[in-house]
Amino acid sequence: MTQALEDFLRRLDREIRAAGDWGEVADYIPELARIDPAQFGIAVALPGGGVLTAGQAGQRFSIQSVSKVFSLACVLGRIGEQIWTRVGREPSGRRFDSILLLEQEQGRPHNPFINAGALVTTDELVTGRAPKEALAEILGFLRAAAEDDDIHIDKAVARSETETGYRNVALANYLKSFGNLKNAPEITLGTYFHQCAIEMSCVQLARAGRVIAGLPGTPQMLTPLKARRISALMMMCGHYDGSGDFAFRVGLPGKSGVGGGILLIAPGRASIAIWSPGLNGYGNSRMGSYAAERLARETGWSVFA
Repeated sequence: MTQALEDFLRRLDREIRAAGDWGEVADYIPELARIDPAQFGIAVALPGGGVLTAGQAGQRFSIQSVSKVFSLACVLGRIGEQIWTRVGREPSGRRFDSILLLEQEQGRPHNPFINAGALVTTDELVTGRAPKEALAEILGFLRAAAEDDDIHIDKAVARSETETGYRNVALANYLKSFGNLKNAPEITLGTYFHQCAIEMSCVQLARAGRVIAGLPGTPQMLTPLKARRISALMMMCGHYDGSGDFAFRVGLPGKSGVGGGILLIAPGRASIAIWSPGLNGYGNSRMGSYAAERLARETGWSVFA
């Protein structure tokens, strides 16, 4: 199985590069607009500690909204089920940065993976302490989960988002106006922008995802119940208004980011990280989504099997 999977990953890498259908980078974040979309990497972390790779699996990239999975894990560890009084658990059916949706929701976001919901999660994480302490907790979680201390924040990306993230500023102020932001908007926003600017490679991200996949021999950082609930949210809400299509095509929990990353979970079997910075119309990695579908078909991995 291992050799067959490794051979498949190499074929997949060649297939994607030959197709050349890369999509468009997230040009509304100037630092990400400079990235060449014609890149692809994949890493598959397996039980026992092995990691299979193909393409640019060692290239670091901005994980962006993939970070929301791990900030949620930190908040669940801090306050548990109380977070659900501030944010829901339902698919949004709209763009990840929809202001209209937040207005209709009366300030309680549909889920923690759209931007408004992630701002609430980050706000909870930063409450009662300095932003650098909240960021240290997220980084500490990632480093411990990946068993790799070389995970950091890309300050240039954080600065770029801070200077241009006007829709997120609007969302934070809407949340504050509805009484669902405990801290000053600039405090929560600054923490959120830096959280999204964490950079990792596919290998590091796949290794971090093992704690959600529940792979034997990995750090025990989440209870099985919390891991299942995070996976359920990834399945329903992890690809914004394209979540249903992704679930239909792939059949596995996944979380995307506009940096082109996807964290994919095959519970008990594997944690997969894919990166290709060109995006589709939903704001998800175009070739990353294709690779996830091809991998699921090749392996037969699915939560519906």
